[in-house]
Amino acid sequence: MKLVSWNVNGLRACWGKGFEEVFRQMDADAFCLQETKMQPGQLEVALPGYHQFWNSAEKKGYSGTAIFTKQEPLSVSYGIGVDEFDHEGRVITLDMGKFTLLTVYTPNSQDGLKRLPFRLAWEDAFLAYIDRLRAVKPLIFCGDLNVAHEEIDIKNAAANRGNSGFTDEERGKMTTLLSHGYVDSFRYLHPDTAQVYSWWSYRFRAREHNAGWRIDYFIVSDDWKDRIVSADIHTDIFGSDHCPVELVIRTE
Repeated sequence: MKLVSWNVNGLRACWGKGFEEVFRQMDADAFCLQETKMQPGQLEVALPGYHQFWNSAEKKGYSGTAIFTKQEPLSVSYGIGVDEFDHEGRVITLDMGKFTLLTVYTPNSQDGLKRLPFRLAWEDAFLAYIDRLRAVKPLIFCGDLNVAHEEIDIKNAAANRGNSGFTDEERGKMTTLLSHGYVDSFRYLHPDTAQVYSWWSYRFRAREHNAGWRIDYFIVSDDWKDRIVSADIHTDIFGSDHCPVELVIRTE
């Protein structure tokens, strides 16, 4: 099964930069989006052969997630069941039968770390949510987790230490999550691969210089790690300040 995740940084903008062509070429079984930045009806999204699921933020032009999947899920839910965190359209959960699939857009701590307390509280609530799901069946979640976990995941580690997305607190929460029985699929298959990133600032020609961060992930519950076939980051695909990430996994 081929799964793709992409923070599109505004689907309407990305749509005008070739999203449909990328979508068709990748031919994923499930295609997960973050930061759609749109409300229902703001864009006609015709993707024949796919079921569509959307979770929009209450605030217009902000956050938001979506999943397009060939297989009809057994059930779908939105959010994590905690009111404090469920107004920004950050999570969609699909019961795919043999496993549970989530797309997630983790809150950004923002400049000056003014939202770091909210972010850290979110991390605890999200981990409790996925742990409950994983107790029922294997779990795969993907998305923009807004953290470069290790120094290998960021171009300028020393200069960025303590900045949003590379604080000790955020990195520690990622370590805690993985310790609960989850595997970072890309790092599992490519433990020493450096200078492969999924996000680049629009400033300072960062993408041209590959001054990036790896903050987009496919995370697999430990009981399915041996089913991982491949995990890739498509740095050659444009249309957003992020590029798509991909997981191929055996589900049979």
